[in-house]
Amino acid sequence: MTPVQPDARFAAYLRMLKERSGRGFDRLGKQAGVSGSSLHRYCSGASVPPDYRIVHSFAKACGATGEEQRELHRLWALADLSRGSRGEGVDGGEGAAAVRDSEGKSSEGFAGIPERAVPETRAERSGVESGIGGAETPGSAGKAPETGGARSTGVPRGTGEAVVAPGYPEVISLTGRAPRARGCRAPRRLLGLLALAAVALVVASVALWPRGGTPEVDDRLLFSPACDAVVMGQHDSCVRELQQLLVRARARMSVDGSFGPETLRRLTAFQVLAGLEPRGVVDAGTREALYAGRVDMSTWTPERVERRVREVFAREPDAAVAIARCTSFLDPLWVLPNTNGSRNWGVFQISDGRLRELGGSPLVAFDPEWNIQAAHRLYAARGDFGDWRACQAALQ
Repeated sequence: MTPVQPDARFAAYLRMLKERSGRGFDRLGKQAGVSGSSLHRYCSGASVPPDYRIVHSFAKACGATGEEQRELHRLWALADLSRGSRGEGVDGGEGAAAVRDSEGKSSEGFAGIPERAVPETRAERSGVESGIGGAETPGSAGKAPETGGARSTGVPRGTGEAVVAPGYPEVISLTGRAPRARGCRAPRRLLGLLALAAVALVVASVALWPRGGTPEVDDRLLFSPACDAVVMGQHDSCVRELQQLLVRARARMSVDGSFGPETLRRLTAFQVLAGLEPRGVVDAGTREALYAGRVDMSTWTPERVERRVREVFAREPDAAVAIARCTSFLDPLWVLPNTNGSRNWGVFQISDGRLRELGGSPLVAFDPEWNIQAAHRLYAARGDFGDWRACQAALQ
């Protein structure tokens, strides 16, 4: 039986949600922030959305439960990985990944998520081939060893002198015939050549053998087969490794081995700071950047953010601090999505649309000084906090 491909399983899950909702492609696409034709391609399996926020918006529009959203995220990540490994492109749609939650926790909760069995030990990957003792060399994979015939040595034929082929202990005649054996005693010349060949092999093995006496292996856990897909709702050593690497980059977060909204938020922020597409997925580029250790996620403390907000919003400092606390908990690296597929960034959660109007970007929005000043510009233009209606209503 031919196994069902990950992208086919993902498409089938999309169709199930779509049919259950009873809505058409155009209506659902409008709610998800994509065209109806793009949504049709996703549901038919012709293409995979380029990032999870499109999938999340679609799931919300279909009324998917929290458990269904987590399963959909898992299927999407596997489909995205599968198509990438086969060299296929993804649909050139919008976006990046993030899942909205309230006060740092998912509104649906993450209780009862089954743990995936993943070995706690790091899986060893194949190391550097030494080229000695039968190891494959470039271009030799899948080829049978040569048998019979003379190897070219650059020495004119007809001399009748036997030479040793590089890397082979046997003696080969330039005429293509093995030298005659004289009883049970090997000629002195043959013994001498064999000794020289043995010495050459020893020298070559010492030169090619990695330092430390053992072959090099890639012991980075996120590059092991066990961590091919690291997705929302997962709870294992792969997620713990991801969290530890983010903490090493000076992200403020807990390390509990559970992939929830906090981990997704920090992962997305890391990708922005690393100059990667903020998809919220642990892809190959993100893995390399995590282990490279060149990204610094340190930023202002909430206390410093509050002091600066009060200074800039001198007319209404208490209200401004309350708005910032409502939107981001005074966290300069906070990320949340909107229902239309866009996202909000930084202290005052400035949306993608507002960023374009203000000449900013997600990376710029993570600068707390720029974010606070931009929020004050929006406040001054209206004379109130109308850009943050939800928080303003909550305060009232």
